[in-house]
Amino acid sequence: MTANAYYIHPIISRVAEHFGVSDAMIGAVPAFNQIALALGILLLLPLGDRFSNRRLISIFVAGQFASLAMMALAQGFVLFVAGSTLLGFFTIAPYLLPAYVSKRVDTARLGHATALLTTGIIAGILLARAGAGVVGEYLGWRDVYYIAAAIMLAVTFLLPLVMDEGERSRTPEDQGSYLQLIASLRPLIRQHPEILLTGAIQALSFGIFLSVWMGLGLYLTSPAMGYGVDVVGYLAILAIVNLLSTTPLGKWADKVGARKARLTMASFQLAGVGLLLVFGHSLWLLIIPLTVMNICGPVIDVTNRMTFLSKAAEIRTRLMTVYIVMMFTGGGIASWAGTAAYDFAGWTGNAVLAMSLSALVFLLALWSARQHHQKTGQA
Repeated sequence: MTANAYYIHPIISRVAEHFGVSDAMIGAVPAFNQIALALGILLLLPLGDRFSNRRLISIFVAGQFASLAMMALAQGFVLFVAGSTLLGFFTIAPYLLPAYVSKRVDTARLGHATALLTTGIIAGILLARAGAGVVGEYLGWRDVYYIAAAIMLAVTFLLPLVMDEGERSRTPEDQGSYLQLIASLRPLIRQHPEILLTGAIQALSFGIFLSVWMGLGLYLTSPAMGYGVDVVGYLAILAIVNLLSTTPLGKWADKVGARKARLTMASFQLAGVGLLLVFGHSLWLLIIPLTVMNICGPVIDVTNRMTFLSKAAEIRTRLMTVYIVMMFTGGGIASWAGTAAYDFAGWTGNAVLAMSLSALVFLLALWSARQHHQKTGQA
């Protein structure tokens, strides 16, 4: 489900070429997708604290299928962007799952359970990006979206069969009207202001990931490097390291504390991102910083979520709403900034943007850890 937004990464140059748009303009596809996802989460995700998560997920997955079909059939760039934007709006299901799972595990195992979910998402993204590169190179970019639409049609029917209700759908008397539910986000933020800092850290960290991959999709297929889109897809297979690292590092985060673990990962991420410019001349050397980023990024996300998914069950989905809205708003802006930076200054511009974002992640994580230590005496 999450993977649908990432098919564009390896094939971005092919789509831009087909529709005759510039490197900067193609950034509108992932940018509007991410911003629409933020809007969809703001308007739809709070319903997870009121209605059955299982029922909501089924509806949203069906919306993803329709959006992917629209992208596959689009004859103009505007229609393709519209389909991508609708796809983002309906990509809510993966962000209902953490709260769904958090209500079914002990708090002491929250880091491990969240890491397992993150690992599953990573696996889907890995297969999507690698597969999109191969399919895009040998069959064409449209076939990527035809295949994705077929998969989502199957998921629409199969997913409800593996999810139990396990929760009582709340009535209007429980939560008030829909507008009251949305309005409840504001006082919730006042009661839990740390969610804004956590959301900002994730917005920047996710922005690094998206801006770098937007740049890679354009850079590796440029005349300077001369690779096909399949190579971009193969490079995405590096994310397999996440399948091995995220779950044990989630357990480690349970032991040392979310904020200390986040600061540690932010430090390593800053060091890794700093190598993008140094190693940019070589595909093989780029594997080093990309591997570091693939390890650190998901764990930063896990530790971010740990800071609020231990709160009362009835507010977790709404806290997740604030977090994800900030994450994808930042990701959307960074997506377009990544292609614009590449259009302006090539790979150098893209790498400098990533380094700037990474430095901000580190500074905010450091500030958060110190604030928490002063308040509680714990990391």
